[in-house]
Amino acid sequence: MDDVEFEHLLRSAELRVTRPRLAVLRAVRRQPHADTGSLLAAVRTEEPTVSHQAVYDVLGALTDSGLVRRIQPAGSVARYELRVGDNHHHVVCRTCGVVADVDCAIGVRPCLDASDTHGFVIDEAEVTYWGLCPACSTSPTGATAAP
Repeated sequence: MDDVEFEHLLRSAELRVTRPRLAVLRAVRRQPHADTGSLLAAVRTEEPTVSHQAVYDVLGALTDSGLVRRIQPAGSVARYELRVGDNHHHVVCRTCGVVADVDCAIGVRPCLDASDTHGFVIDEAEVTYWGLCPACSTSPTGATAAP
């Protein structure tokens, strides 16, 4: 996506187009699954005076409007991505914390049908796969990662 598309997305979500919002969207595009601190550093390369609070506020507005997805794997800080609306899942490295997208299972859906809905009408499932990324699985210290 380029800035014109980002501007259109912001307007369609009834959000004002601002330099900090565009900078945050560009940072999330460049660094999917980045945490707030990483996004702040990336935004400050373009907008050196932007405050930490401004980036938090922008991420909140973008998340609330559905333009950005916030994920928070267990034991991890919040992370952000532009891939929204498709109910994809994630795989997380237990050692280094790297996160990658995993498309939904096609066909047989293991563990996606609840054994008891408790009366809920379920319309989405969130799955996080855990393991070791390729770099950590071949590292001598990766094999001893704590669960």
